[in-house]
Amino acid sequence: MEQLYIALIHKDADSDFGVSFPDFPGCVTAGTTVDEAFAMAKEALAGHVEAMIEEGIDVPSPPENIVAAVTRYAKKGEAPVLVPLARDDKAIRVNVTLPGRLLRRIDEHSDNRSGFLAEAAEEKLAGAGAKSTSRRRSRTKASAQKSD
Repeated sequence: MEQLYIALIHKDADSDFGVSFPDFPGCVTAGTTVDEAFAMAKEALAGHVEAMIEEGIDVPSPPENIVAAVTRYAKKGEAPVLVPLARDDKAIRVNVTLPGRLLRRIDEHSDNRSGFLAEAAEEKLAGAGAKSTSRRRSRTKASAQKSD
């Protein structure tokens, strides 16, 4: 199901068309035309959400009642629009090798190995956001010390 989020398009007299997302503070973009601003909004939203996921930050759910959300955000001089969240969630077939005992344990818990492994990876990566950043810093620091 496509996820739609509210974006507000606005234009000042001497500026491009600006776009902001009420549910994503700091997620802003602009375009010289409304069409360009809308295209840029899709890219900005996808990039912002991807960064949130990588940092382990919860992504807000899209509004359940679109009409109420649009009405709430509608202000003079701003046009609320619905922006679809484009995510690269296409499944890609991979070949993995696992110990037999681990595969048997997976089969005991799930009838869908791929789904089980994908869910486990998502959970592991969600908890690793801050850890991976500190590990990268540690490796960078260690590399710098070796070169001295």
